[in-house]
Amino acid sequence: MPIDVGTIAPEITLKTQDEKEWKLSDFKGKSNVVLLWYPLDWSPTCEKELCKCSKEPVLDHPNTVVVGISRDSTWSHRAFKKERGIKYDLLADPLLAVTKQYGLEHPAKFISHRATVIVDKAGKVAFVQVQEKTPEERDFKQVQDALKKL
Repeated sequence: MPIDVGTIAPEITLKTQDEKEWKLSDFKGKSNVVLLWYPLDWSPTCEKELCKCSKEPVLDHPNTVVVGISRDSTWSHRAFKKERGIKYDLLADPLLAVTKQYGLEHPAKFISHRATVIVDKAGKVAFVQVQEKTPEERDFKQVQDALKKL
C-alpha cells in the first residue's frame, strides 16, 4: 500500500550516482521534492521518462528538486545519467529499503513500482501516483497539476 497523502514523509538517505549522500531532510523548508521511482536503468520506458524530464520542462516548477530512485547501483546510475544526459540525481536503493518505507515495492518482482511522490517544503507527502501497468509511462499531467497546487 503506497504512503498516504498528508503524512510526514519518511527520511530518505541514499547515495547518488556520484556516491554522495542525498538526504530528503536537506530540502525541508527550502524546496518541494519530486521523487520519481522507476524499475530499472536502461529499460525503454524508464529511459523515455527520465530523458523527457531532462529535455522538456515537464517537471519544471519554482523551488522544486527532482530525483530518480531505483534499485540499480550507483555505477549503473552514473553510466545511465551520463549516456542519456539526465540532468538530475539518481538515487540507489539496492535493497529497496526506502521503496518499502514508501509502500512502493512491486509485488511480483524485486523492483519498485513506477511511482511519483511529491514531498512539500514542510516535509509532508503532497501527492502520490502509482502506475499499475509497469511498462506504461506515468501521467505527467497529474504531476504537473499537483505541483501547481504547492
